[in-house]
Amino acid sequence: MTVQLDHAIAPSRNKVAAAKQLGELLGVPWSETGAGPFSPVYVNDGFTLDFVETHEPFPIHHFCFRVTEEEFDAILGRLKAAGIPYRSSVHGPVDMQINTAYGGRMLYWSEPDGHAWEILTSSYAREKGTREKGKR
Repeated sequence: MTVQLDHAIAPSRNKVAAAKQLGELLGVPWSETGAGPFSPVYVNDGFTLDFVETHEPFPIHHFCFRVTEEEFDAILGRLKAAGIPYRSSVHGPVDMQINTAYGGRMLYWSEPDGHAWEILTSSYAREKGTREKGKR
């Protein structure tokens, strides 16, 4: 059996605004309503990010999206067009720079609820894990 991540839930103060912004920046479909109380972003054919609205305190989440070089350029263009500040490190200052330290390109931005989004063209997170496959 192949295990696949199907969906995740991100809390938001305004689920429709959050889904709309992320869907439009990534260039993927989104909807005001979905199954249950969610506003979904259909990230790809197998993964949905569901925004749920809450007025309770919630933790800040980090989501990283691996994209092609062409998709990276398109998303960067949409970030710039929307005037959304971005940065080259997850917790660093807004420097409007692209990080190339791991053999690809990556950048980060935060949305109004504080969640940190990342796009990258080469997965640095999988490199070590792939070499150690099967080791526990």
